[in-house]
Amino acid sequence: MKKSTKTLMNVLSASVLLSLSSFSFAELVNHSSNPGEGSISWSSEDVSKLLENDNAYSGEAPTPQATTTVTTTIRKSNGVVTNNPPAQTVRILDTNNYSNQPSVSARAALVMDAQTGEVLYSKNTNTAMPIASLTKLMTAVVTSDAKLNMSEKITLQQGDFSCSGCKTSSSTLRAGDTMNRAEVLLFALMKSENPAASALARTYPGGRPAFFAAMNKKARELGMSATHYVESTGLHPGNVSSARDLGILVSAASQYGLIRQFSTTASYDFNLGYRVLKSNNTNALVRNGGWNINLSKTGYINEAGRCVAMHTTLNNRPAVVVLLGADSSQSRTNDAIRLMNWASQLPKRV
Repeated sequence: MKKSTKTLMNVLSASVLLSLSSFSFAELVNHSSNPGEGSISWSSEDVSKLLENDNAYSGEAPTPQATTTVTTTIRKSNGVVTNNPPAQTVRILDTNNYSNQPSVSARAALVMDAQTGEVLYSKNTNTAMPIASLTKLMTAVVTSDAKLNMSEKITLQQGDFSCSGCKTSSSTLRAGDTMNRAEVLLFALMKSENPAASALARTYPGGRPAFFAAMNKKARELGMSATHYVESTGLHPGNVSSARDLGILVSAASQYGLIRQFSTTASYDFNLGYRVLKSNNTNALVRNGGWNINLSKTGYINEAGRCVAMHTTLNNRPAVVVLLGADSSQSRTNDAIRLMNWASQLPKRV
């Protein structure tokens, strides 16, 4: 694997850092505060160890109770915070209790405190609508949960480039391209390559039907009551969810170090042996590096509009930002910046 000229500088557990040893498939590029320092390369063993260390709370495999029970809090006008009893099924209610809320052009929006579940901003949060490539967050979660061999070689097939009822899309990939599963996942999350997400489902134990069933099973476990998946890429408008459900999914996906790393890789040169694909993250906010974004996924088909889901840190507060149905990429970015600037000025939770 060609060694990247860029640098990965990210916070990992000490055990993972100590395990880094050999060059191979993913020399990740991140928002480095010290870009002149040497690059860190990842072996398939390193990625497997990171997957094993993705158990968020106690070293056990993530469970719905551990990763998805959110206590939703609503701040009243008198400053008192009320807590709903923890429950597996989370109901996030619209609230306008914060003053000077920004105008958002997207059809639906959510800003949520990722630690407490407090809704800071909401617009049509319970409305189910097509979610395009935000689907790939669940694709990544199901892939990660399966603990599959990340060094296994996957060769793209013609069937990975289309599916019944799906929209057409362009791709820099070709049938016959071969890479390992980690690179396929990186392609799907960073560059939102649909053939990559399709190949992840095809090579899952039991194939695509089992993968799609696992996606919907995971959604039910997480309490995503307005969500349904029919395939793994997001090209099918039948993949629907709500901003509220996606807030839950982002909170769950943020517990996976591999998903955080791959979804916030700003750029990466994929060396396929006979050609190199220079690729950039689909989220301008990740590429520009001005925000502390811990997880990111964008999406677009005509039915869904421009969408984005992020886990970020705003004024030392972990936060989830979801936008659905923006008119353009620039409008989506502008909405996100307005929301994040506004949330950064809010008083801290009590």
